[in-house]
Amino acid sequence: MFMGRHLSFYVKSNKTLGRLASKPGICEPSCSRMRRGVRILYTIDSLLGRVQHGNAFMSKHVYIKTYGCQMNEHDTQRMVSMMAALGYEATGAPDNADVILVNTCSVRANPENKVYSFLGALRPLKKQNPELIVGVAGCVAQQAGMQLLAREPLVDMVFGPDNLFALPDMLQAVRRGERLCRTEWHPWGGPVSEFVPAQWIDQDHVDGVRAYIAITKGCDNHCSFCIVPRTRGREVSRSREGILREAQFLIKRGAKEIWLLGQNVNSYRAGDNYGFLELLDDLSRLDGLARLRFTSPHPRDWNNALSDLMAARSTICNHLHLPFQAGSDKILNAMRRRHSIAEYLDKVHYLKRVVPGVEVSADLIVGFPGESDADFEQTLRVLEEVRFSQVFPFKYSPRPDTAAAKLPDDVPRPVKDARLAQVIALQERINVEQQRALVGSVQEVLLDSPHPRESGIINGRTEGYRAITVAGEGLRVGDLTRTTVTGFRGHWLESEAIQTADALV
Repeated sequence: MFMGRHLSFYVKSNKTLGRLASKPGICEPSCSRMRRGVRILYTIDSLLGRVQHGNAFMSKHVYIKTYGCQMNEHDTQRMVSMMAALGYEATGAPDNADVILVNTCSVRANPENKVYSFLGALRPLKKQNPELIVGVAGCVAQQAGMQLLAREPLVDMVFGPDNLFALPDMLQAVRRGERLCRTEWHPWGGPVSEFVPAQWIDQDHVDGVRAYIAITKGCDNHCSFCIVPRTRGREVSRSREGILREAQFLIKRGAKEIWLLGQNVNSYRAGDNYGFLELLDDLSRLDGLARLRFTSPHPRDWNNALSDLMAARSTICNHLHLPFQAGSDKILNAMRRRHSIAEYLDKVHYLKRVVPGVEVSADLIVGFPGESDADFEQTLRVLEEVRFSQVFPFKYSPRPDTAAAKLPDDVPRPVKDARLAQVIALQERINVEQQRALVGSVQEVLLDSPHPRESGIINGRTEGYRAITVAGEGLRVGDLTRTTVTGFRGHWLESEAIQTADALV
C-alpha cells in the first residue's frame, strides 16, 4: 500500500513482527498498531536504496564529515562503529544518508569556517528530506553549543567530545522530535575512563593495516594560542590495562600498525611509576605488532630516555612529530610553551644521534602577535638546522577565550601571507633535497592501499612516514615489504619491492 512517499504493509504474526523488528531497516517511529496487526512504514527512497543493494532490510546510511586532527579521525572511527551497531552503514555520499554527522575542529579559524560552509550546503538536502538527521560533534560543537543550534536550524543535535557515548540516545531523542545540545563534562570513572570500549569496533572498521588508540584526552598545558583545553577539557589518562587490552584486540583484528593519540600524548601517566615511557615499552613488546607510532608529543615532556627507547625498540618507528611553533624564545614565551628553542634543539639533536636516519616533522605558526622580522628569521634558521621531513605551517588566527586573543593581532595579513610562503618554499627545497638523497636507498614499507590509477602498484609509508609507491608482483595491502627507492614525484617516493616480509610480522 502506497501512502505519499511511503510504503505501508501489515504484519499480523507476532513471530514475523519480531523477526522484522530485529532488522535495522524498519523505521521505528513509523510503526503503529492498526486493526489486528502492526503497520510498518518505509520511505520509498530508503526502500529503493535497499532494494538496489539487493537487500530490502539493509542498514540505513550515515555520512560523517571530519575536520581537524587525528584525534578527530579517531572519534569519527568510533562514531562509525557506534552507528554500525545501530544498523547504519557508512556512505561517502551525503545525499544517500539518513544521518549526517559533522565532526568539527576549532583549533584555527579556517576549519571552523569550513564547518559552517558545509552546513550551509546541507540545507537543500534537509529541505528535500525533513527526516534527515544532522548532528554536529567535536570542538566547534563544544565551543558554540546552544549558539550553534540557534544559528543553524537544520542541525538537530550538537555534542562535544566528552559526549560521544550519548550518540545512540541522542538519535532516539531526535526521532521523538527533540533538538539537543550535550556539552557537559563527565567525571573520571565508568565507561568514560576508557573513552570508547574497543568492543565497539567492528571488523569492517579495522582496515587491517593501522588502528588508533586514544591514551589521553584533554590538555592541561594552556598554550596561549590554543583552544583545546576549553573544547576537550582537563587531561585524563587511560588505564594501562585498558590500553593494552585494546591494542591486543586490534592486533587480533589484523592491525599491523598502532598509533597512540593524545593532545599531549607523552604526558600520559597512569600512576606514580608508570608513564609514557613505560607504556611505550610495554606496547612495543606485543606479539604481532609491526609498528608503533604516537602523536603529538610536547617538547617539554620529551626526554632523552624516550629517544633511547626509540633506538632500542625496532617496533617503535623512527619518526617523531615534535611541534616547535616558533624559533624565537620571545615568541615561545608569549605562546606559553614553557621551553626554549635551545632545549628543543638539544632534544632533537640527541634523538638524531641515537636513532640514525630518524625523520622529524613539526608544526609551526607564523604571524603570532609581536613576531618581528628578526623573530621570524630565527624560525627559518631552525628549519635549516633541523631539516624536518615535513612541516605543517599555519598563519596565526585568534581563537576566542584564549590568552593570545587578548593580545593585539599586530602582524598584518600580507606579512603573514609572505612569511607562510617563505616557510613553504624553504621546506619544499629541503624536501626535494631529502627525496633525492633517498633514491637508491632500501626502505621498509607498510603497504596500506592500492594505487588509485595504476595496477600492480600499492601505496604505503616508510618507517619515517614518507609516502611511497611500491611496484612488484604479489603485493598485498598489509604486507611489510623491503623496497629500493627508484625516484620521486612531488612528495611521493617511488620504489620497487625487493621481498615481502609479511611472514616476519
